[in-house]
Amino acid sequence: MAQQLLMPKATAVWLVDNTALSFDQIAQFCKLHPLEVKAIADGEASQGIKGLDPIGTGQLSREEITAAEANPEHRLKLSDPKVHVPESKRKGPRYTPVSKRQDRPNAILWLVRNHPELKDAQISRLVGTTKSTIEQIRGRTHWNAANLTPMDPVTLGLCTQIDLDFEVERASKNRGAVPEADHGSVLVSARETESADRRDEDSGEKEIDADAVFAKLSSMKRMEPEDDDDN
Repeated sequence: MAQQLLMPKATAVWLVDNTALSFDQIAQFCKLHPLEVKAIADGEASQGIKGLDPIGTGQLSREEITAAEANPEHRLKLSDPKVHVPESKRKGPRYTPVSKRQDRPNAILWLVRNHPELKDAQISRLVGTTKSTIEQIRGRTHWNAANLTPMDPVTLGLCTQIDLDFEVERASKNRGAVPEADHGSVLVSARETESADRRDEDSGEKEIDADAVFAKLSSMKRMEPEDDDDN
């Protein structure tokens, strides 16, 4: 990645005010037009701009400036950065460790069976596979189809439960409402399961009638003396 000067105009303001460099030298270093540098020197194009010291930022050395001041033909060069920032990698399929790649077909089969609403691109993001592999497993044409066993990709460590729930919810929104005939044939997300369990617990607590419980206890107490008389 090519080096770039930070804040070129602010750097030009500092060089104009603190060095004896020519307009052409400053313009070449800051990637500006010489007339822009002249306007900065005249105060016409630098209003409100605070100069940035390129020496303090490590982009230019004092020796480089001195050499350029002594030779008008000298062209300023950026100093080598002290810290190299790695280039951002292109976003691609999820990386899967070599030790877990053999489990991917089993995870794909689990997703295809339990979450048929997921698109191939979503399955690819979850387990880091290719669309051709997914199609082979869907069509049972995979070379090892006879030996595949559906296995939860979260349990295998190929993706997180959060990632799986996110993809399932997004697929459900795109698909719309599930027909009554399909209820029970498709797994819901863990978040929906947990909320359903909480609703069942809450409804169970509401069914308890305190008055009925105390009335039953009172009737049991009234019956105890009668039993003693009979004895």
